[in-house]
Amino acid sequence: MSTETGAATGSETSRIHNIGYRAYDGPRLGRAYARRSLYSQSLRGSFGLGRSAKSKVLPMLLFGVMCLVAAILVAVAIATPNATKLPIQYTRFAIYLQAVIGLFIAAQAPQSVSRDLRFKSVPLYFSRPIERTDYVLAKFAAMVSALLVLTGAPLVILYVGALLGKFDFADQTKWFAQGMVSVALLSVLFAGLGLVMAALTPRRGFGVAAVIAVLTITFGAVSTIQGIAWSTGSTGAVPWLGLFSPITLVDGVQTAFLGATSAFPGGEGPGAGAGVVYLIVVLALVAGSYAVLMRRYRRVGL
Repeated sequence: MSTETGAATGSETSRIHNIGYRAYDGPRLGRAYARRSLYSQSLRGSFGLGRSAKSKVLPMLLFGVMCLVAAILVAVAIATPNATKLPIQYTRFAIYLQAVIGLFIAAQAPQSVSRDLRFKSVPLYFSRPIERTDYVLAKFAAMVSALLVLTGAPLVILYVGALLGKFDFADQTKWFAQGMVSVALLSVLFAGLGLVMAALTPRRGFGVAAVIAVLTITFGAVSTIQGIAWSTGSTGAVPWLGLFSPITLVDGVQTAFLGATSAFPGGEGPGAGAGVVYLIVVLALVAGSYAVLMRRYRRVGL
């Protein structure tokens, strides 16, 4: 009797609700929206936005260093009596602070792509209305934009400071435009190389080391060899040695086509003829980086 009562009690307290099935009838935003969302999320992530406070420390610190150096240079220029220009060329700023830029890309490129590979979340992206091309383009564009913010904001500070110091408007505008073209080229080149190095391994540490080796160590090695060539009288070799480091490639292009003063030993930058070779190498590296990324993500199975 108690069993039957318990069963009856149980049946009275249990409910099965048939809420039915309703198909989604909202807007289908499609690939373009997914691509924009991935771009926005990746760009914000490059500066730690939307992530933990710990993730914001390094990118914001590096961004602050870049802007602080620019502000100090402006203060020095304005405080110097009879100064008519800034103490540094717009095109040279990123060259001098290439170590900060290299550290930024070394830290953020693996964060952008290595974690997706390590935790096998890339197939989840491709299960949505998004193709491999969309993924690569969004990540590439986000990293370029992050580097452009990092390198372009200090130039804006320099330009505004120069105008407040009442330096020649026409000259400052021309030099500022040249500087922005230079950092745009640097951003595209560094973003491509950094993402390639980071995407080759799901291990963040390996990706950081690879990016540093390609962007920073090569600069030190090329600069050392250029110095040796200059001191031994082999000045003709100095411009051609610059082809073997990303930052010296940018230096060569802006020297040949943007009227910049070369940071090579003795100021021996490439002329127009060698500058064409520099530009071809830069474009080949950017196109090759994109091709390698596309090939890498074709191998990521669903």
